[in-house]
Amino acid sequence: MHLSDHFTLREMTKSAYALRHDIDNTPSKQIIQRLSVLASAILEPIRKHFGLPFSPTSAYRSLDLNRALGSGDSSQHIRGEAVDIVLPGISTYDLALWISKNLTCDQLILEFYQAGDVKSGWVHCSYVQTAQRRQLLTYNGVSYENGLTA
Repeated sequence: MHLSDHFTLREMTKSAYALRHDIDNTPSKQIIQRLSVLASAILEPIRKHFGLPFSPTSAYRSLDLNRALGSGDSSQHIRGEAVDIVLPGISTYDLALWISKNLTCDQLILEFYQAGDVKSGWVHCSYVQTAQRRQLLTYNGVSYENGLTA
């Protein structure tokens, strides 16, 4: 099932961990609708700008899967409002910077980025259908800092 021109429901719900541990990661119709909005508002503009096919590293996670991964119950992944992204050959800092300047999102987090290492970290981006907080953060594995820090 396509959620947008280039992104499918399967891509937005895939989880090797869920498969290995027999965890159901099937979203409700309401969550599928949110994933479609997320794909259209965030993923499609990224693909268009960078011209690179990619698949999200993580998007929807059922509550059981999210807990098994050690993530909190307030995670926007549970509601189908968040996606983690890595683009081949593009630094996650450059990706986060482009998103911050060109897209409207609720929360943008540059996670585990190491300056000079194009393959380090990932970008967490959330989008809600109400007012966006436009929160920009960097997470180094220990603490969060306001803004994008290279």
